[in-house]
Amino acid sequence: MPDVDVANTSLLPAGGAGWQGRLRERLKERLGPVRSGRAETVAEARRRIVTGALLAGDTVAVLVACGGSLLVMAAAGAAAGLAPAMLTGWCALQIGALALCGLYEPIEAEPIERLRRRGLAAALAFAAAILVGGGPWSWPWSWAATGIAALLSIPLGHYAEGFVRARLVRRGVWGAATIVYGEGATELARSLAARPELGLRPIGIVRAADQAVEPFRTVVSPGPGEDTERAAERMASLLEAAEVAICTPGEREPTRFAWLTRHPFRQVLVAHHAPEVETVRLKTRCLGPVVGLVVRRAIFLPHNLRLKRALDLAVTVPGLLVCGPLIGVLALAVKIADPGPAFYVQPRVGRDGRTIRVYKLRSMFRDAEARLAEHLAADEAARREWDRFCKLRNDPRVLPGIGGFIRRTSLDELPQLLNVLRGDMSVVGPRPFPAYHTERFGPAFQALRASVPPGLTGLWQISARSDGDLAVQEQQDSFYIRNWSIWTDLYILLETVPAVLTAKGAR
Repeated sequence: MPDVDVANTSLLPAGGAGWQGRLRERLKERLGPVRSGRAETVAEARRRIVTGALLAGDTVAVLVACGGSLLVMAAAGAAAGLAPAMLTGWCALQIGALALCGLYEPIEAEPIERLRRRGLAAALAFAAAILVGGGPWSWPWSWAATGIAALLSIPLGHYAEGFVRARLVRRGVWGAATIVYGEGATELARSLAARPELGLRPIGIVRAADQAVEPFRTVVSPGPGEDTERAAERMASLLEAAEVAICTPGEREPTRFAWLTRHPFRQVLVAHHAPEVETVRLKTRCLGPVVGLVVRRAIFLPHNLRLKRALDLAVTVPGLLVCGPLIGVLALAVKIADPGPAFYVQPRVGRDGRTIRVYKLRSMFRDAEARLAEHLAADEAARREWDRFCKLRNDPRVLPGIGGFIRRTSLDELPQLLNVLRGDMSVVGPRPFPAYHTERFGPAFQALRASVPPGLTGLWQISARSDGDLAVQEQQDSFYIRNWSIWTDLYILLETVPAVLTAKGAR
């Protein structure tokens, strides 16, 4: 984890004897009702950098979308799409809609929610444009050009944002400076540091004085001869720099939480360990003295299944037309590498536990199973790797050259577009595994997984992929099923493109 301080203090509001009492007094002095000018200036500078970079990326994306609209309209033989004089107005309208939807707020939302807001902003900008009275905005061809530009701005803006975010993360600018307090703070801080796209950048862990502090760089209790004022100053600086404070599920002392809420953080979050309701946009209900968490179950509703099927067909039909020639070329290359069938059908576990016949380009030797058994019997390390991942980095079954290429790029999965067309699979969903893989999961997760259509791509493919073990697969597939929305599917589809191009985690 990058540069995270661990500060030792009991965080009790009352004064006390010894160095901890002096530390609390210094914190009270430094963290009064108004944050110091220096800390506020640093936070504001960070927010200006992030907002400016996002604005620049979105401006480029909107202009490119306008250019794409011009090309589409010209190819269709229609009048010119958006005249140059209208580009500035449309760009300003689109950026204004993005700002209205909260894309430039100081505490950044996670990517799926940002994609949803981006789609909402495109719809608002388009509606505002066609409602402008008179002038070329009222012409039907202009409506079409504007609509195409708005649609193109969604994926282009998403990719531009990813490009900007990656560079800001490397420079330590992306994400609100965050401190974590309570039992289990180390694990939560590590998780946040590993997922910078969530917009929370851990800079410190605040603990009770008697807790262990390894393995982080620490602000320790002053020992004999040490300067207690310096310890208090470092502790105050840590909290002063934070924009967000998170109280972990393990914290059970209400006075400590109350102490945090009295300081001017932009947000104070109470973490709640509830993997069964892990969600992107959590909804709550008042249940008197307790808080009710609304469990999302959108993927099981009939109208959402129809919407998902419509998206499947919208992607699959043109996908087959475009990819058909490529599939033919790859099939020929497979036959040259190893004479025999270029395609094969493998039984996989589908929805409701029934067996489906999944189509693939053959990437392995025809005697692949015998080769695998021989390799695992001779190599104990390979056996352990297989037991953990159900995959091998150096797989003796894979055809040289073409086999490794189509597996790294996932091109061997292209024939599964036919499975999607037949309704056996969806474009996005948990990957259909062979029975020997699925049986390694617990009964409860097997039942959850079998409750939805398997997918051609999924959350696992765009994140951990083969680098994630069975526990990671279970966490990511559960998250997808419980958080399904049309925006989740669109996000995974958009992220599949760079994942395939970079062969992320492929084996």
